Amino acid sequence: MFKGFRDFIMRGNVVDLAVAVVIGAAFGAVITSFVNDVLMQVIAAIGGQPDFNSLSFKIGEGVIKYGAFLNALITFLLIAAAVYFVVVLPMNKLAERRAKGQDPTTKECPHCLSEIPVGATRCPHCTSELAAAS
Repeated sequence: MFKGFRDFIMRGNVVDLAVAVVIGAAFGAVITSFVNDVLMQVIAAIGGQPDFNSLSFKIGEGVIKYGAFLNALITFLLIAAAVYFVVVLPMNKLAERRAKGQDPTTKECPHCLSEIPVGATRCPHCTSELAAAS
C-alpha cells in the first residue's frame, strides 16, 4: 500500500505540479502586493481613492458592493497579464526557436489536404495511397 503511494508521489508529474502550485502561490502574492501597494496607489493619486472596497449602492434592503468586485477584477487582469508576459510569451518564443531547427514531422496529404505523419504511405483520413517518404 505504501509502495504504491510512494510511486505515485515520486512521479514527475506530481512533483512538477507541486512545484507549480508553490511558485504560483508565491507569484500571486507578489502580484497582489504590486496591485495593492503600487497600482492602487497610482489610481489613488489620480482618482483620490486607493481602495474600491467601500464603493457600493443599495437596492431596497440589499447592498451591491461593486467596489470589491472592481478590486478583484483589477487583480485578476494584472495577474493574467503578468503570467502571459512573464511565462507564456517567453515560452512560446523559445518553442518557436527550437522548432526552427527541426525537421518537419508532418506533411499534407495531396488528396484531402489533411495533416499526416511524414512517413505515412496511406492517408488515415481519405485512405489514399501515398508515395513512400524518401
